[in-house]
Amino acid sequence: MNQLYKTERETYPHIKSWLEEQLKTRFADFHLEVTADRKFSNTLKQQIDRNRDLIFNFLKEAAPDITGFVKGDNLREFIIVEIKNKPIKLDDIYQTRKYAELFDARYALLVSTEEIPEEIIRLSKVVFPYLLSLPAYKKLTLVHFGDNAKNIVWFPENPFIKK
Repeated sequence: MNQLYKTERETYPHIKSWLEEQLKTRFADFHLEVTADRKFSNTLKQQIDRNRDLIFNFLKEAAPDITGFVKGDNLREFIIVEIKNKPIKLDDIYQTRKYAELFDARYALLVSTEEIPEEIIRLSKVVFPYLLSLPAYKKLTLVHFGDNAKNIVWFPENPFIKK
């Protein structure tokens, strides 16, 4: 068990800062905010298409831990991040998928301070491509946020690296 953080909430600012550093390498314009308390800034709300406003009815019950967007060449793509201070479970993947689908997020990250369980990696290969797939060829990425960003493992790969 990772003892660096006592609670999941303690990880939010660290993971947000780390993710901002990741985004700086690829995007000139982006915005991230902690939304675990189901509070969304006007900056974020303004990016939601009017025909998708109803997602906020569902986000009153639960919301991603971090939500944001990147901008570039006439496009805006959402990022959602769900954070766990324990090993990733199957229900965590489906929770993250739910948020990604509500926001139609291009980037969906499930970040854990614990190592990604081998059973989850194997399951993702058995039910390939569905377990980590989202609509419109979008993907969910699992991340082991180890040793306060000194030991990062992406599965299946870092979505912010240009191919």
